[in-house]
Amino acid sequence: MKRILAWKSLVSRKKTVILTCLSLIVSISVLMTVEHLRAQAKDSFNRTISGTDLIVGAPSGELNLLLYTVFRMGSPTNNIQFDSLDMLNKQKSVSWTIPLSLGDSHKGYRVLGTNQDYFEHFKYGDKRSLSFSEGEHFDDLFDVVIGAEVAKALNYSLGDKLVIAHGIGSTSFQNHDNAPFTVAGILQPTGTPVDKTVHVSLEAIEAIHLAPAQLTRLIEQGRMDLLKPKNITGVLVGLENKFATFSLQRMINNYPDDRLMAVLPGVAMTQMWSLMESVENLLMVISLLVLLASLFGLMTMLLASMNERSVEIAVLRTLGASPLTVLLLIVYEALLITALSVVAAYALVSLALVSLSDWLAQQYGLFLSSNLYSMNVLILVGFIFIAALVAAIVPAIEAYRKALQVQLSA
Repeated sequence: MKRILAWKSLVSRKKTVILTCLSLIVSISVLMTVEHLRAQAKDSFNRTISGTDLIVGAPSGELNLLLYTVFRMGSPTNNIQFDSLDMLNKQKSVSWTIPLSLGDSHKGYRVLGTNQDYFEHFKYGDKRSLSFSEGEHFDDLFDVVIGAEVAKALNYSLGDKLVIAHGIGSTSFQNHDNAPFTVAGILQPTGTPVDKTVHVSLEAIEAIHLAPAQLTRLIEQGRMDLLKPKNITGVLVGLENKFATFSLQRMINNYPDDRLMAVLPGVAMTQMWSLMESVENLLMVISLLVLLASLFGLMTMLLASMNERSVEIAVLRTLGASPLTVLLLIVYEALLITALSVVAAYALVSLALVSLSDWLAQQYGLFLSSNLYSMNVLILVGFIFIAALVAAIVPAIEAYRKALQVQLSA
């Protein structure tokens, strides 16, 4: 009975109730979105690289090794010997390796030297493989495969020529003009640093650093075997048996013939995410303040309606309603408004995630689930109802007092 009265009372004041609901829907949507992004973005961040068990490079710190091999940020302090790649490939527990060679750029985009294993074994997201929107992987010495963002930003298409520059700046005074590359393939968008990368072969990296006459002579003699690199930046390693991860890591870190360091991508990702914890907390505080402002609006609306509802309260008292019944009526109204707002906010955020999931994955590398249901969201909804209950206490007490005092005028 009280719930029916509360609903009819809200309908009679639908204009102010709708405005209050809209305010709550916006604030609850923001809070749900921030909480969902906080949980999902961390998971998405960790999925920038998927299926790789170890990252091997020169000793420089786990975070630094992760940054320049996976995110193409910063510069390696040193290289490792190419023979170390052969050593890794000979390990029984190793399923595949992907060599990486960094140090050059093209108009501000990093150039990555690698081999065909990169296109076969590199995974991102939920173990998604790289795929081509146009063309195919490099076949010729001076073929290049570019990421989706490089192609879009520089308006490149298949067959276009480009020149690689020494160094990683957007402007370089040392271009390798003697060895122009031809775009052989354009990758599908991934929402990862792959989109901003220019991919060439390891042999091509060696070739562009040779003197023009020496390079011409090697090509004429067909001695491509002499372009085998002596050093590379790092190696991504996939294992046959995950249980061998730590033993192989220990062996690599103690390898006597080269200075090597092996890190677990997940551990390094956790360290990196911890640096962003303050920003994450700040967003949550801002969202809670927005919710608090909306709850104050709910309290104000209920208090403002008290003077208008003197006759309504008097009628209820005449019909036998106790002061406690009037108090509970106001509480029911507040909880009903909150429930409607929570349901609408949940539906709104879910619809937005369904509509924008592909775009967020391609543009920002955020692989967000459209399913908001989680223990954290349930706790958040519980907190919202408790806060709404607290906000309703003041107008409910005011209604209780009026119920004790008001009488029908003659």
